[in-house]
Amino acid sequence: MAIRFDGRVAIVTGAGNGLGKAHALGLASRGAKVVVNDFGGARDGTGASLSPAEAVVEEIRKAGGTAMADGADVSNFEQVTAMVERATREWGCVDIMCANAGILRDKSFGKMEATDFQKVLDVHLVGTFYCCKAVWAGMRDRNYGRIVLTTSSSGLYGNFGQANYGAAKSGMVGLMNVLAEEGRKNNIRVNIISPTAATRMTEELLPPQALQLMKPNAITPAVEYMLSEDAPTRTIMGAGAGSFAVIKIIESEGINLPESDWTPDAIAAHFAEISDMSKAKALAGAFEQTQKYVAQAAARAGIKL
Repeated sequence: MAIRFDGRVAIVTGAGNGLGKAHALGLASRGAKVVVNDFGGARDGTGASLSPAEAVVEEIRKAGGTAMADGADVSNFEQVTAMVERATREWGCVDIMCANAGILRDKSFGKMEATDFQKVLDVHLVGTFYCCKAVWAGMRDRNYGRIVLTTSSSGLYGNFGQANYGAAKSGMVGLMNVLAEEGRKNNIRVNIISPTAATRMTEELLPPQALQLMKPNAITPAVEYMLSEDAPTRTIMGAGAGSFAVIKIIESEGINLPESDWTPDAIAAHFAEISDMSKAKALAGAFEQTQKYVAQAAARAGIKL
């Protein structure tokens, strides 16, 4: 059965261009009523215009869909709250939040100003928190919600000149992990996409041949799946150029050392064993790590827990 969003209300941030536009068009084509949010600023977050959002709304309407434009700045909680309240007044609720808005202020760490670091965190990480916070109570009350955040390989794996962007994007993985756990009992499923595509934010980084392969609409199917009724939760999905993958944060099995070896010298001596990834696995939650370490220590001490 085809995935549909009939009767669902979705907000897509940063939807005036690139990935957000593709997500908004995709959700609308599958029946969702879509709030097309875009601050309308430049790539570095300066300026503002509702025109990009309005153009996407017009495209959705011409195709027979339902949409409204909104120019809320995601780094302003009052504006985000007002956007959610407007959608709720107009259409009854918000079922879906796709937090995609972002800016770039790339510089090597030595040249990066504190204001550029803070602004990128404000838009990406704090702005994503605001978007989730504004819809959370309503989703919990209705016992239904689907949220997709947007991380990046720059945060997951590192990229020169993006200390601000990478820090914000990896912080969003932590936010997703916690919200997924807290949302389970109320059927709120929270996932995150790690996309790579030809957008305003990547057009100067890749050769033309590569950009032709990396269409923004190649990411949208993964986002739609993670926003669907039967979506997983707490999943990091990578997508780009028609490739899709699941990304896991894993931990080695590790070893337990006797107290006499709680020294940096012993760590150095045993580092090959400590870092052996042959039995590595993803942990289901923070306390699972604690349980593992305690179990290893108890086994060494001959204690039954």
